[in-house]
Amino acid sequence: MIEKLRETGVEIEEVNPSTIHVRCYAKGLKASDVTTEPHPKFPTDMQAQYMVLMTQAKGSSTINETIFENRFMHASELLRMGAEIHVSGSHATVVGPTKLMGARVQASDLRASASLVLAGLAAEGETTIDRVYHIDRGYETIVRRFRSIGADIERIKNTDG
Repeated sequence: MIEKLRETGVEIEEVNPSTIHVRCYAKGLKASDVTTEPHPKFPTDMQAQYMVLMTQAKGSSTINETIFENRFMHASELLRMGAEIHVSGSHATVVGPTKLMGARVQASDLRASASLVLAGLAAEGETTIDRVYHIDRGYETIVRRFRSIGADIERIKNTDG
């Protein structure tokens, strides 16, 4: 994962068991293809988050999902936010950079939830993510953690009855 981030233009300043310091190179992010594979290769659990990253990268990237079928359910929600993504079976092509716009989206699973949070933070305007109970299964205190690094994020109660 770290090597793939470096390939896209992310500078990894320090790595230890609990901390990674990163920043984007001045040239910005560049598109890079990825194929999910068993450990120690690129993890399928990071595929959705990587897709969001690629919406902000210059160029076209292909994501090949070899582990799970139907793992691109988040792509349709990213499309609603303005992403340019084309899905064909187990392959997705992402063209960037695209300006993401806030929208009301729906989380379909844990990893998709995380990707939608990232997309919402990168988007212009407000994003509301429904079905956030998926997030709670794997990302404890996600709101507090993102706030601690300056994100404008809050958890709201459902007012739909």
